[in-house]
Amino acid sequence: MTRSVVTGAAGFVGSHLVERLLALGHDVTAIDCFTDYYERARKERNIAEARTNARLRFVEADLLTTDLGALLADADYVFHLAGQAGVRPSWGKSFQTYIDCNIGVTQRLLEALKGTSIRKLVFASSSSIYGNAKELPVTEATLPQPVSPYGVTKLAAEHLCLLYAQVFGVPVAALRYFTVYGPRQRPDMATQRFLTAAAGGDAIAVYGDGEQTRDFTYIGDIVEAHVLAMAAPADERVFNVCGGAKISLNGLIELIEDVTGRRLRIEREPAARGDARHTLGDHSLATRVLGYQPGTSLRDGIESQWRQVRDTLAAAVAE
Repeated sequence: MTRSVVTGAAGFVGSHLVERLLALGHDVTAIDCFTDYYERARKERNIAEARTNARLRFVEADLLTTDLGALLADADYVFHLAGQAGVRPSWGKSFQTYIDCNIGVTQRLLEALKGTSIRKLVFASSSSIYGNAKELPVTEATLPQPVSPYGVTKLAAEHLCLLYAQVFGVPVAALRYFTVYGPRQRPDMATQRFLTAAAGGDAIAVYGDGEQTRDFTYIGDIVEAHVLAMAAPADERVFNVCGGAKISLNGLIELIEDVTGRRLRIEREPAARGDARHTLGDHSLATRVLGYQPGTSLRDGIESQWRQVRDTLAAAVAE
């Protein structure tokens, strides 16, 4: 029986990945410490269905202090998704949390994996490491120049993974996510905020002129990339995982209005520190090596997320 460990298992991506691994027949140890970045109840809902599966072992633990050896014993695959998210909150006093949760935890995990029979560590990296790249689309060879403390910590954690791969032979595949969206998206992310506002009639805050662009990647495509990365060869360790097409924030708002049939009320705010102006990834390496291809259009993905937002709000009203 294949045994997988997922850190950050109650989060947006983690909960979807746990469900996919269970569907593949894996025994899964799911770990989460329920940080207060957003409300615990949302994360509990994310993982609730998976916790009814007899092949899931759920562990509430802080990876900075818990005995990792016991949790990782006999694991075939480890998917390291735990970390402190968010570009805008990563400045100032909060930076220590990002150092601990993104760098410190990753280093502890890598130390625990040295000398084990782990078949692959799949690490959740971020397109934030690229910053304001001079040329788009970015490839894995593009010079990383993060423009936020969050991006700095994700790049440092990625480098640690590659270092332990080179020095200690820990088999690693790092996936650089590009703006993941879909059902269960974090409440602070733009698509979730806009759809929730559309459902409730609330105003939305738009930072800057709205002409900044993002490469959106549907959650199902991100999960598929993790499954493919389990078999990634050792000499190809970093992969862009993206949708391969960009849209401006203003364009996203127009699409959401079209999908929901509702007009959004916009409140303009100053541009946020640390937000890259444009992102666009080249996923040709992941296509060639892993067989990855994004399979969900932005419109189809937004429609799926809109259904989940409406269902969740309807369930809350019924309670």
